[in-house]
Formats: sequence, structure tokens, C-alpha cells
Amino acid sequence: MRHGNKNNALGRKKAHRGALLSNLASALIEHKRIETTLAKAKALRLYVEPLLTKSKNDSTHSRRTIFSHLQNKEATAMLFRDVAPKIADRPGGYLRIIKLGNRLGDAAEMAMIELVDFNTVYTKETAAGAAKKTRRTRRTSGAKAKADGAAKPEAGAEEAKAE
Repeated sequence: MRHGNKNNALGRKKAHRGALLSNLASALIEHKRIETTLAKAKALRLYVEPLLTKSKNDSTHSRRTIFSHLQNKEATAMLFRDVAPKIADRPGGYLRIIKLGNRLGDAAEMAMIELVDFNTVYTKETAAGAAKKTRRTRRTSGAKAKADGAAKPEAGAEEAKAE
């Protein structure tokens, strides 16, 4: 029984699972988006999000802690140089998992996991939407429409009286 056991073993021993998640995390940080199975993507999200939160504080201790998890100098440097400044104001939810369907060979559920702030498709739409935010009102049978309608004939009647 797995009472209180919250990790997904992914069919591997602890050392193998740790190496797998470390490699997937390094690949995700370097490429900003990877395709993997859904189970691995969900396990990776639990592994990477605390690292991303820790990377917001650029200190020697946090760099060493993150390097101990990733075991990759380039990924650690890229995390602090490129990723951390972009996610600095985000309170959490740094990753997005998108289901892709089943793999052809063994019908495993596939998913794409990506860093939210590095997807240009979504960020351009939100930036354009945020800059061009205007309010529209609809006048169907409201009091303003009746008041405007009543005001226009009066203006026309005044012009006719003036002539």
C-alpha cells in the first residue's frame, strides 16, 4: 500500500528517478519546452517549480542548491541568467502541461511541458490585450438610450424653431 507516498515512482529506483528528473529539468531549462510522457511531465513539474522559486533569490547558497539538483553548469547559469528575471514577479505556476495524445508505438499519453513566460504565442496576445484595453458598453433598451433618443428630437425641434 502507498499510504502517504506522494511521489510517482515512474517504474524506477530512487537514484534512476533522480537522474531522470535532473536530466529532464536541465533540458527544460535549456530548451524552454520539451515533449515527454504525461506521468514524467507531472513528476517534473513537482521537481522543477521549487527550483524556479529558489532561483528568484540569486545567492551563492541558492546557486549551489540548484546545481546539486541539476548537476549541469550550463543549465544552472541559464536558469539564473535568463529564466529567473522573467519569472521574478510571478507568484507560482511557472510551467504549463499540454496533453498531446497517445504515442504511436506503445500508446503512452504524451505531453508538452513548457515554461509559461517563454511562450511567445500567449505572451504576445496578453501584451497586446493589456495595452489595448478599452471598455465597451451596449445600449439596447437602457435608460441612457431612451434619454439620448428623447434628446435628439428636441434638438431638431429647437433648430426648426430657430429658423
